[in-house]
Amino acid sequence: MEDKIIGTSPGIREVLSLVEKVSPSDVTVLITGESGTGKEMVANTIYRLSPRNQKPFIKLNCAAIPSELLESQMFGHERGAFTGAVARQEGCFERANHGVLFLDEVGDMSLVTQTKLLRVLQEKEFERIGGKETIKVDVRLIAATNKNLQEEIRQNRFREDLYYRLNVVEIRIPPLRERLEDLGLLVESFLAMFVKKYNKEEMTVSEAAMKVLQGYSWPGNVRELRNVIERAVVLSRGVTIEPADFPDKVRVPPTGATPPMGDGQILTLEEMVRLYIRKVVEYTGGNKLQAARLLDIDPKTLRTKLHAD
Repeated sequence: MEDKIIGTSPGIREVLSLVEKVSPSDVTVLITGESGTGKEMVANTIYRLSPRNQKPFIKLNCAAIPSELLESQMFGHERGAFTGAVARQEGCFERANHGVLFLDEVGDMSLVTQTKLLRVLQEKEFERIGGKETIKVDVRLIAATNKNLQEEIRQNRFREDLYYRLNVVEIRIPPLRERLEDLGLLVESFLAMFVKKYNKEEMTVSEAAMKVLQGYSWPGNVRELRNVIERAVVLSRGVTIEPADFPDKVRVPPTGATPPMGDGQILTLEEMVRLYIRKVVEYTGGNKLQAARLLDIDPKTLRTKLHAD
């Protein structure tokens, strides 16, 4: 259940369509999206559906390893190559031979390591650190990043030639705030998962609690929703999850984020309503569907009132 891409929104349907198309090939894929959107899950799915699914699937988070050690993790090293290298070590490329290598947070890689990665992608060969033997590899690469790599290129922090090597096919995962129509399915899935995990009775989410979830902006995306539902399952005293079972940050907008009413002028009631609607739309980052949900009005009504003279 955790490895299943859940949703029926247009953005997720596009993700699923691309996954289905690229999985049977060896094409290099770049998965982009904010933290917590499910980039690793997409990589897992591509591997599972690929012809290499019986071969190694090696994962490396480039942001979790100090830059001076990342090269060794990727390409391996020979004994005595540097202080502490007491034995030969195979790197991720060597261990992933004939399989798939997933490089997560590739945008955090140093320019020096980027250059060496580019060579492997071009020549399909490398040397271990401190070694002279050239090692040939057959590896399918999937990369992921939460950074805007084109902006990183403009800032001279990412190689443009490597970007085009990685970005043969890009799969962009939309943030949760852009796919709120999937919220119910995600909540249902996480609820079933954690009810089973913690041996709870069958549980439901109240209408009021769902409204709270729909009104939150989800900066941590699906990962944050998963954590919120897990917490609610553990802390709830009954079989129905209520708003009180959610963290304060989910239930209460942060200080200063609540849409203000007016600016000291004397406004008509209609003007005040229009101003408030505009502030709610602003509060949701321009997401009119989410604003309509918060206001409990039809999206058409929201648009009409916004554009009323």
